[in-house]
Amino acid sequence: MFGEHRYSVRTTWTGDRGTGTSGYRDYDRSATIGIDGKPALAASADKPFRGDPSRWNPEDLLLAALSQCHLLSYLHACVTAGVVVVAYEDDAAGVMVEDGRGGGAFREVVLRPRVTVADESMVDAATAAHAQAHRWCFIANSVNFPVRHEPAVEIAGG
Repeated sequence: MFGEHRYSVRTTWTGDRGTGTSGYRDYDRSATIGIDGKPALAASADKPFRGDPSRWNPEDLLLAALSQCHLLSYLHACVTAGVVVVAYEDDAAGVMVEDGRGGGAFREVVLRPRVTVADESMVDAATAAHAQAHRWCFIANSVNFPVRHEPAVEIAGG
């Protein structure tokens, strides 16, 4: 199935402290991210950029998007390979480097999925399915930095 898919989101800045952006320290970096029919996300900048660490920041969301996209692509790859996944958990990590000019970029993201499969005979196919999932992941295919995988596969009850 080929097609074009469109997405929309509304980001609303909620950080006016009464004087707008009159000075760098005079406003809050808080925002609300909303999509019709879904719960709103409380967002902010990352703490080093004067943000609220209790809220989601763009870097968190990018890492979450890569991790979840791989998960969903991986589950599909496993179904097509006859692998029964009974548990999946990923401890993803990314490195972003500031460029000294006010910007920066992610250098890399490493996904560390721990997968549990139903039977020992599925381990090799479960491991190989990560490569297929990476090829299918729309988000990983949209970024200009490496997304590496360090998977581990376990057997249920083992």
